[in-house]
Amino acid sequence: MVNRLAGATSPYLLQHAGNPVDWREWGTDAFAEAKRRDTPILLSVGYAACHWCHVMAHESFEDETTAAYMNEHFVNIKVDREERPDVDAVYMAATTAMTGSGGWPMTVVLDHDGNPFFAGTYFPDMPRHGQPAFTQVLQALSEAWTQRRSEIGAVADNVRQHLATISGAAGAAGDWQVDVDAAVETLAGEFDPMAGGFGGAPKFPPSMVLEFLRRAGGSPGADSRVSHMLSRTVAAMAGGGIYDQIGGGFARYAVDRGWVVPHFEKMLYDNAQLIGLYARLGTELGDRVARESADWMIRELGTAEGGFASALDADSEGVEGKFYVWTPAELVEILGADDGAWAAAVFEVTQAGTFEEGASTLQLRHRPDDVERLESVKARLLAARGERVRPARDDKVVAAWNGLAISGLVDAGLLLGEPKYVDAALAAAELLWRVHVQGVRLLRVSRDGTAGAHAGVLEDYGCVASGFLSLTQATGDATWLDRATSLLDTALTHFRAEDGGFYDTADDAEALVTRPRDSSDNASPSGTSAMVHALVTAHALTGEGRYRTAAEEALAATSTLMTKAPRFAGWSLAAAVTMADGPLEIAVVGPSGPDRDALEGAARRKPGAVVVVADEARDDIPLLSSRTPVDGKAAAYVCRGFVCERPVTSAEDLATTPT
Repeated sequence: MVNRLAGATSPYLLQHAGNPVDWREWGTDAFAEAKRRDTPILLSVGYAACHWCHVMAHESFEDETTAAYMNEHFVNIKVDREERPDVDAVYMAATTAMTGSGGWPMTVVLDHDGNPFFAGTYFPDMPRHGQPAFTQVLQALSEAWTQRRSEIGAVADNVRQHLATISGAAGAAGDWQVDVDAAVETLAGEFDPMAGGFGGAPKFPPSMVLEFLRRAGGSPGADSRVSHMLSRTVAAMAGGGIYDQIGGGFARYAVDRGWVVPHFEKMLYDNAQLIGLYARLGTELGDRVARESADWMIRELGTAEGGFASALDADSEGVEGKFYVWTPAELVEILGADDGAWAAAVFEVTQAGTFEEGASTLQLRHRPDDVERLESVKARLLAARGERVRPARDDKVVAAWNGLAISGLVDAGLLLGEPKYVDAALAAAELLWRVHVQGVRLLRVSRDGTAGAHAGVLEDYGCVASGFLSLTQATGDATWLDRATSLLDTALTHFRAEDGGFYDTADDAEALVTRPRDSSDNASPSGTSAMVHALVTAHALTGEGRYRTAAEEALAATSTLMTKAPRFAGWSLAAAVTMADGPLEIAVVGPSGPDRDALEGAARRKPGAVVVVADEARDDIPLLSSRTPVDGKAAAYVCRGFVCERPVTSAEDLATTPT
């Protein structure tokens, strides 16, 4: 038996197609049915790699009795948060306002106009941990709907007004030139000096904040705490169990302070950003982690059409983490007694275990001197792990996250000298342009080379445009510049707010209870911060002032967030540092060869620099216009803050150019 989700494209919705719950996709038909039957709407939001979404599905949505009650008393809608981030954003704001916290699975009950009057996250099948059973919640809600409708109306009205207030306040404008010292001071107060990262458990990779610190640390007279917070955190994450020590790639977050035990799902958006970050560090650790993770991403998330799948599940065989953890006995069985004992010591695999049931995650806090032995052990363990039942893969292609992957792979390819990474980025970009771009508009998701119906949101435009601009810089192909600016022009037309900021949905998108607008970064850049980076790069490449103006106005609308909550504005802060007197614009022009390669290498190591390389002057990329070799030699033309310096012909001179 299958329900109405059987025809969905989302892997998450398809996971529920066999439930006895009569699920519907989000749409007008569901609301019309609820009005016809005079029942409330139960909205359940999650995503395919969500562990607790699976638990609630197994406990409640697969239960015939629970499903029968849901079907009789509610119209039930299932939403993939990754496919409909607009719906998720609106009702997550409501959930947070009503309960003080949020997360997935998210359970929200709505009236016929979509106004929420109840919200929560996971509910168990039986009363547990101070929580009522899901069936108890359903019964209470149904009773309230039939007997206390006026009270429900009052709650829904209050929540609707609160959501409207949040949306209207999101763009309070200020000065885009942020106080970097104040942001650093706040971050230093939240920094964990023992384990790296910020705050306590759970700990998420602070990718965008780390890039802000990297850029801020390159400024003259930078606070010494900046480089310490950066170096301590990237080393702690790379050495912890959150990093897959034998396969590459990072898990979504650590459940503990010390990065030891992850929540084992692996997300494209995390790894796309971290690959670029580690590659830009310019250290042995950074190069190794970037290379291992890029190889993992291509190998395990690459799709047949050239894009990248969204995630790998946390579970296999119904058990979270089973694919990734080890016991000392398993190491000895695979590696032999000597190498098994050595590996247990190196990777901190103990008899007691660091995870569950005596198993341990693999950590590598101190890289051993015998690198050859280490690589042999890693290869054998990876091969043995390949025989285990693998976690499921959410194979939908999300435009924004593929844009992030393109940018990350381009940075890794250029900085590590690995053309295959740039080739993979090109393949993903071609898929996005071929499948996701319809005219001048973007579609959010595709699967098996076929686009879904959902419109792109602001983060899709910003991240994809940034990816295309990265390819412009990597290849010198002006086609990608034209494609990027067409997306930016569409976003400026349809997403712009009256105060210069941005809404997350287009002006002609489906109307929800409120038009979502949130400039705070989460695990991936907000739509606003993604747009700011793309606009600044587009201005550097084209010289068109309207892009710079739009970036400054959007950043000004984020000024309060950057000052008061820098952990949630890392990508905006990184842009602000670069925009303060830049970005550095570098055109490297001249015949190919070692001299040009050296100039290019020095140029690409400049934090936040926009770099293009060509044999000679070209007009199709304005930054290259009138830029010629000097006395037949390759030369680097450096501009910043609308002022250009004399061209230099040696990598040493370019390297000493202030950043």
